[in-house]
Amino acid sequence: MESLRVALVDDYEIVLRGLEMMLRSYGNTLEVVELDLNRNVDAPVHLTLYDTFAATPGDGADVHELARNPLAGKVVVYSWDLNESRIQAALGNGASGYVSKGLPAASLVEALHAIHRGDGKVFPGPSGQAKSSLGDWPGREEGLTQREAEVLALITQGLNNAEIAGRVRLSINTVKTVIRSCYRRIGVADRSNAILWGLEHGFIPDHKRVQPGQ
Repeated sequence: MESLRVALVDDYEIVLRGLEMMLRSYGNTLEVVELDLNRNVDAPVHLTLYDTFAATPGDGADVHELARNPLAGKVVVYSWDLNESRIQAALGNGASGYVSKGLPAASLVEALHAIHRGDGKVFPGPSGQAKSSLGDWPGREEGLTQREAEVLALITQGLNNAEIAGRVRLSINTVKTVIRSCYRRIGVADRSNAILWGLEHGFIPDHKRVQPGQ
């Protein structure tokens, strides 16, 4: 099996480090060569894996810009959101593949190779797949779930509840429920203190390139 050169893109270093660690044991068939925090790919790769954690979805400007970068190779969206309209919008936006975060690491690697070969574009996880504990995210050590962390990250970025609901495809009431749960976990009573907590705990997107394996 050909060894693929892969760049990982997200706004949060802890997310990229967790994803890199998950893929590290597959180094004989997949080499992570760049970790890009809210930056464009700077070295030629076969694939760019775009993690949507607290970021614009696959139909947004970030994926469109990546897809236009000849160094990025094929752009693959990595997301929990498997809504068919969003998947098709991402593919129409220039993405070459769309992969569920519910896939185990081995299946993710297989999906990336298949997308590179042109043997498929969409790889959903098993039906009814619960959110995985694989990878990492800000606030995990403090007890936040991946969903709570994503919502808190969007709050820290300044999005209102309606904007968050649209970004993560939840109802307003569900977003409010997640926010209340998040507040309880981090010990705050209101949005301003939640934002302050987020600022102090790494919930602001970064803009830099970091080296894999460091």
